[in-house]
Amino acid sequence: MMSSVQLSCAGVAAVAFTKNGSTSLDRLRLAPPSAFVCSSRRPSRSLVIRAATVVTPKYTSLKPLGDRVLVKLGAAEEKTIGGILLPSTAQSKPQGGEVIAVGEGKTIGDKKVEVSVQIGAEVVYSKYAGTEVEFNDAKHLLLKEDDIIGILETNDVKDMKPLSDRVLIKVAEAEDKTAGGLILTETTKEKPSIGTVVAVGPGPLDDEGKRQPLSVSAGSTVLYSKYAGSEFKGADGTNYIILRVSDVMAALS
Repeated sequence: MMSSVQLSCAGVAAVAFTKNGSTSLDRLRLAPPSAFVCSSRRPSRSLVIRAATVVTPKYTSLKPLGDRVLVKLGAAEEKTIGGILLPSTAQSKPQGGEVIAVGEGKTIGDKKVEVSVQIGAEVVYSKYAGTEVEFNDAKHLLLKEDDIIGILETNDVKDMKPLSDRVLIKVAEAEDKTAGGLILTETTKEKPSIGTVVAVGPGPLDDEGKRQPLSVSAGSTVLYSKYAGSEFKGADGTNYIILRVSDVMAALS
């Protein structure tokens, strides 16, 4: 039996259901106004949406609530670095875009904390964060501010400004030889987990809504968790990683 949900005309704009009945808003597509009809003669009558069906009206604006941010997605890569054309199924999902709307912020204790990113900022976000929304014939992502990794102030990742409790690290080069002098191939080189801190975020918010400074600073050489964070490549081919400060295990000197 197919799962169903009843929505009043003043209720949620669109809902999708998976086969097991759990909600899924990964793909929200806005249909023409005729796709959503409310009866003025019988206001108590509800619209029934069955499994795997999305029925949405076409709105002219979308306002994020709370600490959420609406990001217009950048284009997916159509070619590899070597110039090979990628099929649509293999194209890498974009991890950046432009902020076009922000929520009013959140309240922590007695303090109102506004969203720290500004409209127009170019941002990078966690790979699997947020809900994709197709709006005004363009793809967007609706996500929480904490899912934004950093702000791109130039086209090079080395100039990224980390947010919250995140740090940007320039990754040390992998060793070309083992301790015994054996030359390593690219596939067998051990993934480095040491690097130099390039920039740090303003720190997380405490229970009173105040920023707490991070325990590491720019210029420090650190050891970090091997499989943490998000990796990026700079314009000159240098490898960078951005991760939470809790994934930094030690400072080296």
